[in-house]
Amino acid sequence: MRIILNFALSADGKISTRGNSPAHFTSKRDLERLHEIRKQADAILVGRGTLEADQMSLTTPGADPLRCVISRHGNFDPAHPLFHTPGGPRHLIITESPERPNLPAQIHHCSLQEWLQRVPINTLLCEGGGSLAHELFQHDLVDEINLTWAPHTLFGGKTAPTLTGRPGDFLKSSKHYELSKMEELGNGEVFLTYLKSAHNKDT
Repeated sequence: MRIILNFALSADGKISTRGNSPAHFTSKRDLERLHEIRKQADAILVGRGTLEADQMSLTTPGADPLRCVISRHGNFDPAHPLFHTPGGPRHLIITESPERPNLPAQIHHCSLQEWLQRVPINTLLCEGGGSLAHELFQHDLVDEINLTWAPHTLFGGKTAPTLTGRPGDFLKSSKHYELSKMEELGNGEVFLTYLKSAHNKDT
């Protein structure tokens, strides 16, 4: 399985605005790029917090990837747009609760790693949040990182989430990636793609 990430970053490396409100601080071109990346994936995965903060339907024009959400305790909102928007099959992964919500989705009670081994997926796209990305990095599962760097915006939050979760929550070892592509837009935003280094090793 190939696992790719797609995140937007402020000038100081934050992935979410104050109060974890929707992170719509990038341009329309970034949204277009989001859909381009989604079309590469067989499945899209997000954490429940990100799903709710951004009110995501996890759809993309011209493709129907699996729409997957992971949560420790479930408590999914039946009125959420995800459950009322046509698109690919829905999968809910609940890691710490026996809850069986009555929702139009396939329910999985297992860890993230167990779910990754169960579901036949060639390319999985993770779109947040930082805690989910942190877990994928901890297990050295991320093959490609796509970032939209927005140097026009500075959040300055000491405890605001970053690509690998909250500050201070260090990975157990460093991970190494190589810059593969860089595209600068006229508005100052920069699209970056990193691939896992062939010399990746724990440090």
